[in-house]
Amino acid sequence: MSATIMALPNLKDVSDFMAVVEAGGFRGAAEKRHSSASSLSDSIRRLESEVGIRLLNRTTRSVTPTEAGGRLIERLKPAFLEIEAAFNDLQDGAHEPKGTLRLNVPVPVARHILPDIVSGFLEKYPGIRMDIVMENEFSDVIARGFDAGVRYEERIAKDMIAVPIGPRRQRFVAAASPAYIEKHGVPNHPRSLLTDHRLIGNRFPSGIVWPWEFEREGKRFRIVPDGPLISSSIDLQLAGAISGAGIIYTFEDFLSPHLASGQIVPLLEEWWQAFDGPYLYYHSRRQMPVPLRRFVDYIKDLQPLA
Repeated sequence: MSATIMALPNLKDVSDFMAVVEAGGFRGAAEKRHSSASSLSDSIRRLESEVGIRLLNRTTRSVTPTEAGGRLIERLKPAFLEIEAAFNDLQDGAHEPKGTLRLNVPVPVARHILPDIVSGFLEKYPGIRMDIVMENEFSDVIARGFDAGVRYEERIAKDMIAVPIGPRRQRFVAAASPAYIEKHGVPNHPRSLLTDHRLIGNRFPSGIVWPWEFEREGKRFRIVPDGPLISSSIDLQLAGAISGAGIIYTFEDFLSPHLASGQIVPLLEEWWQAFDGPYLYYHSRRQMPVPLRRFVDYIKDLQPLA
């Protein structure tokens, strides 16, 4: 027996439904869509009648999606973003994309991932201007007026769309200068760092000292460095490590040239922690401005095929 295929509802009714959920009510959605609350209410009733399921919970104070309505919204978001992008492309195709793209990115990404990406992107789209702020503070960058941010996956909210940018695997690396090792010896386990060694730590703008995490064969060891140098400046941390002030543990990209030159040498290699690379993220419920859409397409093209 063949399955019955339900007729597709009117797309305007579907769009009205999404607008009401996003606005949190009929009045706000009506203002945004230059319509009336009664017209939107008719659309929702018609849509619910067609699908045979209640999609919204309505009270005198709020309008929220039902469980079924919430599932439907999650499925519809990507499709409607693509529809918006397709129609925006019709407008953009006749002229060169212009505008400003505001990004908020952490220091390691700004220094070691973005330079090659940005140069190629600006060459391809000379009408686009990039305004990039470099900071490690974990804050709501969208609320602060940025078009998008770059963070690591565990710091990205669920209502964001995340797109891989840069290398997909990175590592934290421990190292010290030959002079330091000659004086203090080589640590054979992360636990000895707390008792027998001098550590160089990184402090976030919030005041928190970044904890070091080591991993080996499924076992993890976590310490908070407390040594002669704690700084929010990676340049000071590097200078301290090279001069012999202590052991540094940070992104491999920061240390690679100094490891290659022999200014510092690797320590505890079997314990280095590997992690997923960063992601560009942006709000899933906002229409993408043209510069951001072009940038997302550009970095997607740069990613190697899986």
